[in-house]
Amino acid sequence: MTNTRFSGLRHRFRPWFIVWLVVMWCMLMGEVTVGNLVAGLIIGFVIVFALPLPAMPITGIDVSWGKLIVFMLRWFWELFYASLKVGWLAVRPQPVPKTAILELPMRLDNEFVLSLAVTLYNLQPGGTVTDIDIANRMITVHILDARDEAQIQREIGAVAHLEASFIDIFERSHP
Repeated sequence: MTNTRFSGLRHRFRPWFIVWLVVMWCMLMGEVTVGNLVAGLIIGFVIVFALPLPAMPITGIDVSWGKLIVFMLRWFWELFYASLKVGWLAVRPQPVPKTAILELPMRLDNEFVLSLAVTLYNLQPGGTVTDIDIANRMITVHILDARDEAQIQREIGAVAHLEASFIDIFERSHP
């Protein structure tokens, strides 16, 4: 007869997560001491067992590592360029540009992949996802520079390109 009272605890125990929390705790404290290691372990166990995270929905993900590396290199270049562009918008001697809020579809099937795409989009200066409608696969995007229709279409194209890249990298079996 198995004890169902403790079966959930077995699924909550994630040793590498606890190790990571101990490392983070020691970095936060600024030094590695026996006391900080013990405190990190206690805090790690409390977080893992008292505040369990749900399992990540990663089934059906088949990563194309080569395409992911190429994508990330391009993403870092775009990060550099967007930072310069937003910096120029901040210091240029002109009025603040018009902004826009757009609702755009996202065809990503996996919620984990969708969250990665939204995170990478939010890290780029110039646009922010303000809402995600999981049921209808729609995101609401606030863009910083919407001075004309061409700029809005470029941003819609950037989101569509991000979506297509993530489908190609993570969901190649997508219809």
